[in-house]
Amino acid sequence: MSEYRLHIDVPLGTDEEKAINTANLIIQWCFHDDRHQVMKMGIHSIEQVNYRLGHDEDRQKSNYLDKNENGHVSNKKMKIHISG
Repeated sequence: MSEYRLHIDVPLGTDEEKAINTANLIIQWCFHDDRHQVMKMGIHSIEQVNYRLGHDEDRQKSNYLDKNENGHVSNKKMKIHISG
């Protein structure tokens, strides 16, 4: 059976460096700053959160948070494992 998923679309502007910094701050705020709140997610059977930073004009599902030394981005999502 298919599951429901939470998709959140946050516009972060056109500057790639600022978008990366802001995305990292949002993830930090949501999943790292308050360990008590993160632990509650484990109680609700949330074991993993996947995320990526995309771009509207990029037709692929690129992840601008995962860039190699040549500046190429991957299409793999970042993962946060929740332990409850």
